[in-house]
Amino acid sequence: MKKIEAIVRQEKLEEVKQALLDIDVMGITIYQVVGCGHQKGSTHMIRGSKVDMQLHPKVKFEIVVSTDEWAEKTIEAIRSASCTGNVGDGKIFVYDLADCMRIRTGERGIKAI
Repeated sequence: MKKIEAIVRQEKLEEVKQALLDIDVMGITIYQVVGCGHQKGSTHMIRGSKVDMQLHPKVKFEIVVSTDEWAEKTIEAIRSASCTGNVGDGKIFVYDLADCMRIRTGERGIKAI
């Protein structure tokens, strides 16, 4: 089992969601987050004053899949839907998942996904 976390541009939320649905990935958790990476902060004019914005709004997806094959399909769907080619497109992290349990039934492992 693999856990995939993807942090992408806020404006790519619907495109990434649709790309995941198109490959039949159904179990998705989505968060509104803020952060910065290589793009660092930026300066914006707000009400006539320069304001340094150190954190940028992003969207974080969490997905658990059963196999390496599904992980690769999921990663590619997220990458292709979220890539603009510019700094700040985001990151995808992949973790090995030791176990999973469905609370309602007590099923464990792949059956719980």
